[in-house]
Amino acid sequence: MKAILAADRNWAIGNKGKLLVSIPADMRFFREMTSGNIVVMGRKTLESMPMGRPLKNRTNLILTRNAELEVPGAETAHNIDELAKILEKYRDRECFVIGGEQIYRLLLPQCDTVYVTKINYAYEADTYFPDLDRDPQWVLADESEEQTYFELTYTFRTYRRI
Repeated sequence: MKAILAADRNWAIGNKGKLLVSIPADMRFFREMTSGNIVVMGRKTLESMPMGRPLKNRTNLILTRNAELEVPGAETAHNIDELAKILEKYRDRECFVIGGEQIYRLLLPQCDTVYVTKINYAYEADTYFPDLDRDPQWVLADESEEQTYFELTYTFRTYRRI
């Protein structure tokens, strides 16, 4: 399992149910990595999607405690065991955890790779990803050259579990 996200310099990933910023190259990277694969998200992340609908060209899995939730175009799991059973059907494809904070924290122990678009700016935020730079279980395996989008600078990073 892998995780993919954009985080600011404080590892913030969102504020009031929205992404901190929309960077076209980051969105393109996300699309390229996840298209044709599996994405796992929580209910709040699903609701933040355009029109609250699952992402196209992906198998969408929603992890939620809400037993009543049914999402056309997505499968729903209510705990990690249910999620694992669903994922058994898709062993031939990559699985990406795409948020939000609770889902990342719950599934990070099962991830071996994390793709981070690291933004060199500190936003007002209420949602965070664990700081992989301070976690001895993770190593920065790759980092792109610095990119710019208007006044923002950022890099694409790949972290691997040791």
